[in-house]
Amino acid sequence: MIETVNFIVWLLTNAIDVYILAIIVYALLSWFPGGLNSGLGRFLGSIVEPFEQLFSFAMVGMVSFAPIVAVVVLSFVQTGIRYLGNLLVGY
Repeated sequence: MIETVNFIVWLLTNAIDVYILAIIVYALLSWFPGGLNSGLGRFLGSIVEPFEQLFSFAMVGMVSFAPIVAVVVLSFVQTGIRYLGNLLVGY
């Protein structure tokens, strides 16, 4: 059971790391003209935008802080998953 819990925690935390990386790359692509219209930009947009829309309230003028809020929320979720994994394993 311990190995299973550790594997699930490892899998979820690494999946969140990959998603955070996708958010960061998508945010960086917005700095380049036509970056969001590229194949990579459209692909990342289809993955990242639905989650970022939850944080559309985080705008100051024309600047959106949704990617930053999304990364912070995912970091909290990741910490919670690790904590729950430690509780289940009994550390």
